[in-house]
Amino acid sequence: MTRLFKFLRLSNCNRYLLIKTLILLGLVNGGLWLLPFSTLRRILDRIGQPNPKASLTPVHKIIWAVDVSTNFIPGAKCLARALTCQVLMNQRGDAPELRIGVTKDEEGKLKAHAWLEHQGKVVIGYLSNLSSYTPLPTLPRSLL
Repeated sequence: MTRLFKFLRLSNCNRYLLIKTLILLGLVNGGLWLLPFSTLRRILDRIGQPNPKASLTPVHKIIWAVDVSTNFIPGAKCLARALTCQVLMNQRGDAPELRIGVTKDEEGKLKAHAWLEHQGKVVIGYLSNLSSYTPLPTLPRSLL
C-alpha cells in the first residue's frame, strides 16, 4: 500500500514519466529477448525521435524513473536500462552514447556491462570498477 500512496503523491508529470518509463523498460527488456539487436535498435531510434514536450524533463528525473521502474520489471539488466534511458534522453533532444564493455572476472569468465554516457559522464550504469571494462567499438548508426 505504501508504494501506491507514494505513487499517488507524485506530481502528474512524474506519474506520467514513471508509467511511460515502466512500459518502455518492459518493452525494451522483452525486445532484447525476442528481437535481433539491430531490429530493436531501429525501433528504439524511431521511438526516440526528439519531442518538444520531452525536452522539459530533466535528465535526473529520467534516471530516477528508470531506477524506480527497474524494481518492477523482473530481469531488467544494464542493457535494458541503458537503452530505455537512451530513448528518453533522445526524446529530450540529447544524444547520449550507449557503451558496452567487457572484462574477465576472478575465474577468467567473460563479463559484459552496458552504460550510457552523455557529455563525457556516465549517466546510468556506473560501477565502481567500470574502468576495468574494455569498451567495445561503437557501431555506426547505418549498420543498425
